Amino acid sequence: MTQSELLAMLEETSFPVAYDHFAEGESPLPPFICFLCPSSNNFAADGRVYFKVSEVHVELYTDEKNPETEEILEAVLDAHGIFYDKSEVWIESEKLYEVLYSFEMEVDQNG
Repeated sequence: MTQSELLAMLEETSFPVAYDHFAEGESPLPPFICFLCPSSNNFAADGRVYFKVSEVHVELYTDEKNPETEEILEAVLDAHGIFYDKSEVWIESEKLYEVLYSFEMEVDQNG
């Protein structure tokens, strides 16, 4: 999967989506999604990267706990066969819940 394919998948939720963050002053009203690929877990063979794997964080932000909103994102991930781990935190300074979905994806080396 390429980063643009990941973006297109997340846009299926109909929530605003950005890589890492929205520009200062351009953050939409919740719910919205930010995603990033903070690290890799590549497979090596013969002293080189044989199989590229990216760790992916998909952050769903809401102003109140909203299981229905989470279900929308989870339905998209499930439909694409994504196995994910989920955690959440209240961000006091932003007055937002962040529900984090973490998973790994094979990086399409041809796209």
